Amino acid sequence: MTNKLEQLKKVTVVVADTGDINSIKKFQPQDATTNPSLILAASKLPEYQHLIAEAADYANKQDPARWDANALDYLSVAIGYEISKIVPGYVSTEVDCRESYNLRNTVERARKLITLYEERGLSRDRVLIKIASTWAGIKAAEILEKEGIHCNLTLLFSFAQARACAEANVTLISPFVGRILDFYKEKNPQADYAGDKDPGVISVSTIYDWYKKYGYNTIIMGASFRNTGEIESLAGCDRLTIGPGLLEQLEADQGQLEVKLTNQYEGKTEERLPALTEDQFYWEHNKDQMAIVKLAEGIVKFAADTETLLNVLRAAK
Repeated sequence: MTNKLEQLKKVTVVVADTGDINSIKKFQPQDATTNPSLILAASKLPEYQHLIAEAADYANKQDPARWDANALDYLSVAIGYEISKIVPGYVSTEVDCRESYNLRNTVERARKLITLYEERGLSRDRVLIKIASTWAGIKAAEILEKEGIHCNLTLLFSFAQARACAEANVTLISPFVGRILDFYKEKNPQADYAGDKDPGVISVSTIYDWYKKYGYNTIIMGASFRNTGEIESLAGCDRLTIGPGLLEQLEADQGQLEVKLTNQYEGKTEERLPALTEDQFYWEHNKDQMAIVKLAEGIVKFAADTETLLNVLRAAK
C-alpha cells in the first residue's frame, strides 16, 4: 500500500505551503504557496541571501519614494521564480497585506508583481496573486481576473467571503482551516474537535458543497492545517496546501486514506442566486465573530512580518 501522501495526491492537488526550495524538491507538489511569514522565513536561508542584495540593489535604482514597495515586490517575485523552476503548476505570491483595504493600491501592486514575473520570462498563467479576502481585496481580484491575472484569495474564514469570491470569478480561495480551529479551541478548550467535528473542516466542506451545487469554477484550497486529521477529513478537496512537517507525517503513514469530499452535483448544478452586494457581504460576514477576529488578526500578523522583512532589506541598502 502506498503512503497517505501518495494516496492524497490521487484525489487532491497537493500544494507545498513553504518557500523552502529543499522541502519543495523533496515532496514534489503540483503548486507552491508563499505569504509574508514564509517569505520572511525563506529570506533567512543561505540559498536566498543573494536575492536580498539583488532586491535592495533593484530598489536603489527605482523611485526612492517607493523603495520599500519595490524591494519587497522584487524579493517576493525572485523567491517565487526560483520555486517556479521546481513545481510544474502555480506559484502564489502575495500582495503587500498592508494594502488589504485599498482596492486601487492592491490592483497596482498585483500588476507590478505580474510585470516582474513576466520580465523574468514566467507566464502570468503560472502565477496566482494572493490577496486578503476583504471586500476591497475581492473587488480588486475581480478587476485583475478580467485582465488575465489569476488570484488566490487568502485569509478566508467566513462563508460570505467564500461566496463573494466565487461571484467575483476568482481563480482560487484559501480557507484557513487551522486558524478557525484555533478560535474555537480557545473559546472551548475541552470540546472534541477531532476529524469531521473540526470547525475548520466543516467550513471548507460547506464551501465545497455550495460551490459544486451552483457550478462555480473557483478552486477551493484548504490551508493552515494544525494536524493530519484535518487534511484527511478534506481528502478529495480541489487542492490542499500543506507545510513540510505535515507532509512528512503523511508520507510516513502507511494507513488507508478515505476520500471525504466528492462532487455530487456533477452535471446537475442549480441556478445561481443574485450576487451579494457590499452591504449584504458585510452583514453576513460580520455575523461571524470568528471571521471578524481572524481576518483582522491575520492581516496584522502578516503586516508585522512584512515590516520585519523590510528591515532585513533596508539593512542591505
